[in-house]
Amino acid sequence: MKSFTLKLQDATHSEEIPGVTSFVGEDTSGSFGILAGHARMASLLIMGLARYRIGEDQWRYLALPGAVLYFDGDVLTLSTWRYLQDDDYMRISQALQQQLLAEEEKLHVMKASLHRMEEAVLKRLWEMGRKGQG
Repeated sequence: MKSFTLKLQDATHSEEIPGVTSFVGEDTSGSFGILAGHARMASLLIMGLARYRIGEDQWRYLALPGAVLYFDGDVLTLSTWRYLQDDDYMRISQALQQQLLAEEEKLHVMKASLHRMEEAVLKRLWEMGRKGQG
């Protein structure tokens, strides 16, 4: 069975996984698969789960917040901010859901902080304008 190498890269580390026989991912046009010998391609994966297998082994799942995919010369490179990897679908689905909830909470806190800063700047500008008129 023909195989290719999967290179996973995120903000803190990278790893190479040889012997991959199949990869399934999803971009904005839908799900697609890659086998050894596939033509060169590039795509942007959407947030969610991708999967791959080595030989006839069970699928391994990758939880991704999106990724740049590049396949050339039987090397598939996925570059992303962060990824989680597991062979248990339910466990990785829960981990992805927890990650999304944590990211949503961080975004909410950041938006609230930005709103407070905007209010402080506007108040300061208003005070400066009043002093200039007085």
